[in-house]
Amino acid sequence: MNIIKSEPDNFGGLVIKEEDLPESPDVFAAGLRESIPQWKAHGFKVVWLSIPRALAGHIPPAVEAGFIFHHAVEDHLHLTLSLIPGAFIPPFATHYAGAGGVVLRDDGMLLVVSERYKMLPGRRLKLPGGALQAGEHVAEAVEREVKEETGIDARFESLVCLRHWHGYRHGKSDLYFVCRLKPLSFEICRDPEEIAECLWMPVEDFLSDPDVHDFNKRIVRAAMESKGICREIIEGYGRPETHELLMPASREVL
Repeated sequence: MNIIKSEPDNFGGLVIKEEDLPESPDVFAAGLRESIPQWKAHGFKVVWLSIPRALAGHIPPAVEAGFIFHHAVEDHLHLTLSLIPGAFIPPFATHYAGAGGVVLRDDGMLLVVSERYKMLPGRRLKLPGGALQAGEHVAEAVEREVKEETGIDARFESLVCLRHWHGYRHGKSDLYFVCRLKPLSFEICRDPEEIAECLWMPVEDFLSDPDVHDFNKRIVRAAMESKGICREIIEGYGRPETHELLMPASREVL
């Protein structure tokens, strides 16, 4: 029998690895016809299939066999097949994530930018920030974004605000972490591709500017009035390179 090689996962499913796919779409189609009844007979719930771009000809026979698209990355299309009605298939990522920085000097000067490309005309001053990259912590991301957009080195101190927004790009939701940072340098070197203007501005001028959005004003006030929540390391909980924990500073239990 031409049963396609697969490996069970920890949740009653099967995973077909890229290296186990036959090169011929016809051989693959024949293998699916023989394999699917066998997988069902053995009580498996779901089949996970990853097809590389080099084997894109395998997509039509997979779809014909009942596979549906789960998600795609640059070089692979990931598909799933429910072998039993109602089998739970975890959805792909539902959110984007970004981070912005409230960078305040001791003399009350706030680091602000005006983006080159914006939805509304005018100067539109705001805080520096942008999207998290894969495998990047929030604290790392906001330090990087501030550096890339303004040239300012700054150190993450705390998280002061979280904005959750539905209906964002491609219908996904968006998480935006606003952080307080301490500047370590002061000479601005803006990114001319993204940033039209970058400057140190008296924070009171920013808070009184009628063209600054109330959201930006509120989070700057929050950064000034609250300590926020800081990075914490708990012994035995994950690894610092893969786990990021933000919580109020630990206090001794009385």
